Amino acid sequence: VDQADSEGAPVTIKPMNPERYLKHTVWDRGNRFALLSATILNKPAFCRNVGLNPADVALVEVGHTFPVENRPLYDITQGKMTYDHREETLPKVARAIVRAMAHHPDEKGLVHCHSYAIQERLDELLTDFGVGPRVRGHDKEDRDGALSAWKRSDNPELFLSVKMEEALDLEGALCRWQVLCKAPYPNTRDSRVARRLEDGQWAWYYRTALRTVIQACGRVVRAPDDYGATYLADASLLDLFERARTDMPDWFAAQVDRCSAPELPEFAPDRALSAVSAGTKRRHDRSRSRSSDSHPLSDVWD
Repeated sequence: VDQADSEGAPVTIKPMNPERYLKHTVWDRGNRFALLSATILNKPAFCRNVGLNPADVALVEVGHTFPVENRPLYDITQGKMTYDHREETLPKVARAIVRAMAHHPDEKGLVHCHSYAIQERLDELLTDFGVGPRVRGHDKEDRDGALSAWKRSDNPELFLSVKMEEALDLEGALCRWQVLCKAPYPNTRDSRVARRLEDGQWAWYYRTALRTVIQACGRVVRAPDDYGATYLADASLLDLFERARTDMPDWFAAQVDRCSAPELPEFAPDRALSAVSAGTKRRHDRSRSRSSDSHPLSDVWD
């Protein structure tokens, strides 16, 4: 059970062991099931978490059909993005993102910010560095509208996203590069997560974060002939790869093993804006003073 500190805050009740509810809601309703996922990772753990007997389950692994060279990982780590180190690390991450923007002057990009606090601070830093006209974001109310507006835009804008590591299809020129701003570990302030860690379920903790990373890496490469780069900005991601190596699919391990430091241009905000239209720059300047800039139709009004 979780409840925020504020008076009248909603109460959230979540089962510690959801597998006990799945027998009568799912497994008793059919004789055969095909479960399709690229991130099952660990068969015994998966079966345990959903209430299945591993002896009754066959795991069929299929190799990745997308060439590994089309989905490269690049190490631009700037330090740890844990709460205690974030204030020092995030400005360095922002500078590295500006360099990546200069490396992809005419291509759309995405940043997985992990939280709205990181997103807001990153937006401030990028604006201070002078690349604000190329940056879009969203809040909790306008996620779909802001995402749709960014996808429709003809400019090579950078979208600052929160919790969009799954169910996002950015095929082809919709997005050619992305940045993982922080290792997506489960929130330890969540009572269910805290309880699992009290029980020593650290393998689950690392496996859950790895699953989210793998999902995020797939957002920009959607077909065998598609391609997109993923930049790792948090040093904790490299630590995660070591800790969760035994649960890592072979096709993703090959991706990790090829991870390298890219040759990015020097910090040059003007170069990062070289392909952005003047109309977008003017719109950005006006939106800073408009209260309606978070509305899904703000780009139409402007």
